[in-house]
Amino acid sequence: MAAWVVATVFIPLFQHYEPLQQNINFSLQPPSADYWWGADKLGRDILTRVVYGARLTLPAGLIAVFASFVIGVSIGSVAGYLGGVWDELLMRVTDVFLAFPSIILAMAIAAALGPSMINAIITIALISWPTYARLARSTVLSVKANDYVEAARAIGVPHWRILLVSILPNCLGPLIVLTTIDFGSAILVFAGLSFLGLGPPPETPEWGRMVADGIDYADQWWVSFFPGFAIFSVVMALNFIGDGLRDIFDPRTRQR
Repeated sequence: MAAWVVATVFIPLFQHYEPLQQNINFSLQPPSADYWWGADKLGRDILTRVVYGARLTLPAGLIAVFASFVIGVSIGSVAGYLGGVWDELLMRVTDVFLAFPSIILAMAIAAALGPSMINAIITIALISWPTYARLARSTVLSVKANDYVEAARAIGVPHWRILLVSILPNCLGPLIVLTTIDFGSAILVFAGLSFLGLGPPPETPEWGRMVADGIDYADQWWVSFFPGFAIFSVVMALNFIGDGLRDIFDPRTRQR
C-alpha cells in the first residue's frame, strides 16, 4: 500500500509518457525497455496509466468510504442510543438497503444518476452505509449500558454530549476495522462500475476501465493484467491492514 502511495506522489519525477499520450505506431506493444508494462490499443503507456489510475481510484474510494462512515454511524448511533420508535424506523430503512445485492443496487443507482466519477462515489456511499449503521447501533447498545453513561445521565449531561463524548469514542475500534476493509470493497465496486461503463469517461486512466479495454485482446495479456493486478494488490493490502487493526483493537482475536 505504501508503494502505491509513493508511486502516485512521485510518478511525475520519472515518467516518460503522459497518461493520454497516444502513439499508434506502438499499438499493443508488449512489455519492453520502452514500455515496461506494454502499451494499449492506442499506444498509450500502461504503466503510466495504471499509476495515474491510482491517483483517481484511491481518493475516490477514500471519499466514498468516508461518506458511508459518516452517514452510517450517524444513523446507527442515533438508533442505538434513542431506541424505541426511532430505532425501529431507522433500522427498517437500513434493512431495505440491505435487502438488495450491493452490486445490483450500485448498477441501478449509477445508471439512474448517469456515468461520472462523482456519481460513482455517491453510488458507493449509498450502498455501503447500512453496514456501518448496523455495526454502530450494536456497539452503541453495548456501550450505553455501562455505568459511566448512566452516571452522565444522572448528573444531567445533555444527550448529544453523552453520545459524542462518552459513547462514540468507545465504539471506534470495530468501526475503524470495518472502514479499512470496506475501503477495498469500495475500490472493487468503483472498478466494477467503470468496467461496465458507469464510471469516469472512457479515456480516463481508471483501473476498471483499463481491464474492460483489454477484454477484446486476450492474446495481449498485458493490457488487462497490470490494471487487474493493481486492483488485486491494493484490495489484498487493505484486507491485511484491516486484519492487523482488528488484532490491535481486540487482542482476543489474535492467533496464538
